[in-house]
Amino acid sequence: MRTRQPTISAAPPTGFKNPWPSYTSSGLFSAFRTRINTPKNFVPVPADRLGLVTVHEPDFARAGQNGLKATWIGHASFLVETTAVEGSPRGMRMLLDPVWSNRVGPYGMVGPVRFTPPPCTVDELPHIDAVCISHDHYDHLDSGTLQKLMSKQNGDLRFFCGLGVKAVLTGLGAGITAEQITELDWWDGVTISDKHAGSVDLIFGSSKSHCLPARNSFFAGDTGYCHVTYDTQFSHHDASHPPCPAFKQIGHMYGPFDLALLPIGCFKPRSLLSGQHASPEDSLSIHNDVRSKKSIGMHYGTFRGGFSASYEPVTEPPKRWKEGVVAANLEWGIDVLLCDIGETVTV
Repeated sequence: MRTRQPTISAAPPTGFKNPWPSYTSSGLFSAFRTRINTPKNFVPVPADRLGLVTVHEPDFARAGQNGLKATWIGHASFLVETTAVEGSPRGMRMLLDPVWSNRVGPYGMVGPVRFTPPPCTVDELPHIDAVCISHDHYDHLDSGTLQKLMSKQNGDLRFFCGLGVKAVLTGLGAGITAEQITELDWWDGVTISDKHAGSVDLIFGSSKSHCLPARNSFFAGDTGYCHVTYDTQFSHHDASHPPCPAFKQIGHMYGPFDLALLPIGCFKPRSLLSGQHASPEDSLSIHNDVRSKKSIGMHYGTFRGGFSASYEPVTEPPKRWKEGVVAANLEWGIDVLLCDIGETVTV
């Protein structure tokens, strides 16, 4: 595999800052205040799985179908295969934020717990050309999964991530070397090439976007859209907390996107999490801002834990996503949709 290295920043980076007024930092005091002042709404995961995501055995081959293919593994994990170029038996296969563990947290001892199984094992995956990590939170960068992937492919794997994540990957004990990792700053890009699968241009934008040949896709990992102080299903952004402008910039520079993978869950309580996690309504705005032709809701229906467990029923995100589509005058199943875990969507 060949990659074109990105331009290195002029000065060694020491960290990132969110420069827009759409973001408000939430520290320990904010978390404590939220626990005290925000009424809890804990609803157990339905034991009969009524209203939960259906899990199917995936068909990664999708014989006879060519196009940009995205298979939902659960939460923010997707296997994306690009359109096969002429003469290639398949397109480039990229795993986005792969997580197979049953618990996501330090040492696998604490943190959110999986309540919906993955659709297959790591060993049942086809050969993977690249792994893309949006950021280093435990529910997006999972050491146990990466160890299994490295073992499955005998160490033959490339990783793409944001600045600062290389040190995390090499320190996992998974056998990942620095030479296997390409770190990308905001707006940096690389060209990944494979003699059997063609090539793909990967852009690491301010909200983790990936651009693919023939078809363009946008992967948001998890992201905030606008800080709000309270939850409202159809929020209006005032001048003091405008929406993040980066999404319209991404849409202008790289859109329209044929497919967007947008987060809709783990967004409550809004006073604490809105700067980091988009609500379903926020992601409908992101759908419009990045000029997506078709958007799939994700980052829900898989793990339970953390702050959101006490405030957000696991069945709420898909319900609000669908209701928001109607209010936004979009067409369900055409413009915006949900898919089952293990299901492949082709565009």
